[in-house]
Amino acid sequence: MTIGGPLKDGIGAPLPRREDAKLLSGRGTYSDDVNLPGQLYAAVLRSPHGHARIRRIDTAPAQAAPGVVAVLTAEDAAADGVEPIRHPPPRSGPPDIQLTHRSGKTPDIPPQFMLARDKVRYVGEAVALIVAESRALAEEAAERIIVDYDPLPAVSDAWEAAAPDAPRLWDSHASNLLVDADSGDARAAEAAFSRAAHVVRLSTKIQRVTGVPMEPRAALGSYDPDTGMHTLHAGSGGVVRQRREVSAILGVPIEKVRVTAWDVGGNFGTRNAIYPEFPLVVWAAKRIGRAVKWTATRSEAFLSDYQGRDLSADVELALGADGRFLAIRGTNCLNLGAYPITFVPLIKGVELMTGVYDIPAAYFRAQAVMTNKPPVNNYRSSGRPEAMFILERLIDMACAEFGFDRVEIRRLNFIPKIGEGYTNALGLPYDCGAYDKVMSDVLRLADWDGFEARRKEAAARGKLRGIGVSNYLELTGGYPRERTEITVHPDGRIDMVIGTLSSGQGHQTSFAQLLVDWLGAPADSVKLITGDTAVVQEGGGSHSA
Repeated sequence: MTIGGPLKDGIGAPLPRREDAKLLSGRGTYSDDVNLPGQLYAAVLRSPHGHARIRRIDTAPAQAAPGVVAVLTAEDAAADGVEPIRHPPPRSGPPDIQLTHRSGKTPDIPPQFMLARDKVRYVGEAVALIVAESRALAEEAAERIIVDYDPLPAVSDAWEAAAPDAPRLWDSHASNLLVDADSGDARAAEAAFSRAAHVVRLSTKIQRVTGVPMEPRAALGSYDPDTGMHTLHAGSGGVVRQRREVSAILGVPIEKVRVTAWDVGGNFGTRNAIYPEFPLVVWAAKRIGRAVKWTATRSEAFLSDYQGRDLSADVELALGADGRFLAIRGTNCLNLGAYPITFVPLIKGVELMTGVYDIPAAYFRAQAVMTNKPPVNNYRSSGRPEAMFILERLIDMACAEFGFDRVEIRRLNFIPKIGEGYTNALGLPYDCGAYDKVMSDVLRLADWDGFEARRKEAAARGKLRGIGVSNYLELTGGYPRERTEITVHPDGRIDMVIGTLSSGQGHQTSFAQLLVDWLGAPADSVKLITGDTAVVQEGGGSHSA
């Protein structure tokens, strides 16, 4: 191999994606494409109630159904020492959100059981796992299980769930409110509002969404009694985290857990935290002695995939007579769902509430509350689009109510070009920015000044034409822990082992282009190796893409 060759296929070159021929011709290997000899098939019985006590589960009719090998409940999991999912504790944000309750206590994060124990807390929560000789037989047997539920009052709205008299999801908790924290300077904001010439207020709810990746979730678990190896194949954002969590849930040494994921059909953040079905199929395989496979139906995915957004907010913006922003304040309340998986949408959303504008004073009350909905995860730039929508909507409201020009008011309030850094009123440092230039370039490309002519032309055809402007600011998710191993073979082949996974981003092409630039190697000499903890030692994974 010649080092330092031509770079025509390097970074930025418009190469055909190397992975596409395989994926478009049906030769990909998604989770449901993986099969093992003698495997069984699983179905999950899910709760029809948003909130109910489980008095009794009668599995006998299902056990007697044709082809059924096992019907497993939380009682069986507890007997085998299976632990619940214990999602990582929340981190504190760069501003003074310490994610503590106002009492000073850190959030008491409840566990997420693999199968509901004593209570169900959202529609679609897993109650029993049925394992049979075929998927159809497992699904038919699930309908025979008799569950005696005692329905309880349910609460799905964040503001209602935060009230002291709301139905409590957890008897061990004094309320559903896990986080009630302060960020910014309340006194400075109050002083600014007291001298404001204009104030606009917005109460809004950013609706909950589900990611709906093209590939529904699926998992295949197996156990080798000779080696003690527990193996899971399931598409995800990264196999390293899944391996670590399966190890903790099943109570086995991490070196006795292998997790693989080959092609992943979309993520958007919904695949990054572990799901109950993943360790369940591995546990069932070990208990039964045969591999167990589960594939979600699309309806099942709608019920049980981790979701996104669901922010309720009351926010107000203070302005001077000239349109200069003086302060912003309000309350952001994140609807966590039944099991807290992440607080990132709350943290990042509050940090960014001043956006690209130089707002001298800011104060926010940051709340996170549990409700009888599926859990939320970090989804599509978690928390940032919500904050940007609220802020930009307030600005447009001010323009409509007080007569300011939508472009000029933004230009007046931009943070000046950042050269030496800038910290906003909520404590978030910015490293760079030239926001006036960016907006001006966009207005020119969009022919903002020519809009009125286009509006008149549309009106002559009986059509209505509108135009809007807003600015967006992104915030990184921190520094991922990654590891890359590059092996150059004597014949010129290059193996590149990396911990992150592609869910459609074209890693096989883009990572090869890096080595074209760095080593002068032809792109087709590079083999990207990912998605197998037998090879991959470390990796933070791909997120929200």
